[in-house]
Amino acid sequence: MSRSVQIREVGPRDGFQNEPERIPTDDKIRLIEALARAGFRRIEVASFVRPDVIPQLSDGVEVLNRIDIPDDVQLMVLIPNSKGLDNALKVRDRFHEAAIFVSASETHNKKNVNRSVAETMADNAVMAKRVRAEGLKCAAVVATSFGCPYEGKVELGRVLDLAERFAEAGATEIGFGDTTGMCNPMYARDFFAAALERLPGVEITAHFHNTRGQGLANAYAALEAGCTSFESSFGELGGCPVPKGSTGNIATEDLVSMFHEMGVETGLDLPAVIDAAREAQRVLGRTLTSHSLVAGPIDWHLQSA
Repeated sequence: MSRSVQIREVGPRDGFQNEPERIPTDDKIRLIEALARAGFRRIEVASFVRPDVIPQLSDGVEVLNRIDIPDDVQLMVLIPNSKGLDNALKVRDRFHEAAIFVSASETHNKKNVNRSVAETMADNAVMAKRVRAEGLKCAAVVATSFGCPYEGKVELGRVLDLAERFAEAGATEIGFGDTTGMCNPMYARDFFAAALERLPGVEITAHFHNTRGQGLANAYAALEAGCTSFESSFGELGGCPVPKGSTGNIATEDLVSMFHEMGVETGLDLPAVIDAAREAQRVLGRTLTSHSLVAGPIDWHLQSA
């Protein structure tokens, strides 16, 4: 296994968009800046979707324009379609990476973006070319990579075929999303071993949800297979709006805690990540579900006293 990994924090986009109420813009900015101070070098901060579809992210441009973060922090935005890309490029100088996406299952893709997989991929090919022409990093995401709540099993070959098409279009990073928490550790290990073999030279990213409590085990299995890039959300915020019950992503602080106890470097300040999650909990006015938020980091001196 690798002795170091990188983690992209996706809470400010993937987490905030699933909250029932809009989070005040000032609070969002303060939380993103706290995450940057915790050592993150990659943060997903906005999505250029229609405001009436996801009103929680309607202030994305203001957030991008106002956040004050170190120069070495790479900001990512999620782009749903060419219209969204048009809007994103109006503030092109405020972010560094653009992510395009598709669901591996037809039913989930239709429910999520109201288009077929073929229609989505055709638009993605156009967007990838435009993103690269702007000098931006093009990342791609295959949602429901490990199973679809409507169609059940999603064949590995189908997922990797879509990933290969993204790579051919110019995506230099491909994330595989366990969108509704249907993965298990054995499959995660086999999946990422196959993905790394099929896509040499492409950054492979694991994006697990903790819907059924297997998120950390899946991350460990992906690490065993050779994956060194992960996404997670502080406070275990997030989930999937379709279907109901698809609860949050892996908690960043839990993932960092596990890696650090294993001797795997992340470059992150775990207490600072926990502090950011604690502040998010205060802003949201409800108890969040990450374990490290409750227990804190392990204090070995205290444990041996």
